[in-house]
Amino acid sequence: MQLRVFTEPQQGASYSDLLRVAKATEDLGFDAFFRSDHYLRMGDGDGLPGPTDAWTTLAGLARETSRIRLGTLVSSVTYRYPGVLAIQVAQVDEMSGGRVELGLGTGWFAAEHAAYGIPFPAKRFGLLTEQLEIVTGLWGTPVGERYSFAGEHYTLTDSPALPKPVQSARGVPGVPVIVGGSGPVRTPALAARYASEFNLSFPAFEDVAPRLDVVRGACEAIGRPADDLVLSAAFVLCVGRDEAEFGRRAAAIGRAPDELREHGLAGTPDEVVQRLAWLRDLGITRVYLQVLDLADLQHLELVAEQVAPALD
Repeated sequence: MQLRVFTEPQQGASYSDLLRVAKATEDLGFDAFFRSDHYLRMGDGDGLPGPTDAWTTLAGLARETSRIRLGTLVSSVTYRYPGVLAIQVAQVDEMSGGRVELGLGTGWFAAEHAAYGIPFPAKRFGLLTEQLEIVTGLWGTPVGERYSFAGEHYTLTDSPALPKPVQSARGVPGVPVIVGGSGPVRTPALAARYASEFNLSFPAFEDVAPRLDVVRGACEAIGRPADDLVLSAAFVLCVGRDEAEFGRRAAAIGRAPDELREHGLAGTPDEVVQRLAWLRDLGITRVYLQVLDLADLQHLELVAEQVAPALD
């Protein structure tokens, strides 16, 4: 099972903070460093020093790391035109030597759009569908050929479809695409059609198995082998060597220990290993560990020392 570190910089983190966590992620043997793509703090607090842009951050990290995968969970279709997004991601992929992945979603946080003057249409699923078609279409167009698209929301005419990412996804030039969400029909269908990975973001544990069954069915409905799609999940992380340390880490992120155990990867290392093994038995092969206290690198060290080895 791959373990990926997942951060929420909008809660208050500078680039230097993120670089420190990304370097620890690499040094400790985790598979990847991911970040959310938001522009406004959620909940209480001042959010200082202010938001960082996801793809600007990843461009910097691409040059300052050498092994870990880098990506967003997830970028919103409201932030960037699909042609610009395809160029940005392909460029960061080249900067990283082919280590980038793109998580793409509809967006949901209306307040951040209002705060920074970003349009937030009420209906966004059509935007997501067309952006997935365009981004993958641009990357998949052979060099020397042109790409055109005419949809309800976007029109591209005779695009040279450049630059190309340096890595390949599913046998065509491109970057692995991550699609996730709780929708029962349309989101699994999009994942089956366009994605390399389907992600469950903070699901209730009892919902994991049935939602995986749905996306497997969506793959089979279009003739795609279900095991061709990586299945992943994201959960909040809070681990302590003993109950006292666990309680201190829970308090540091403003969460109750019982609530964390009910909804996240929480408790002692043995408890977290058992939960991860259960997820693996259901078909989850990749887990995003939502790390909320970016100053506590000993938290990551504990997972690397006492959780990750037990999953090999």
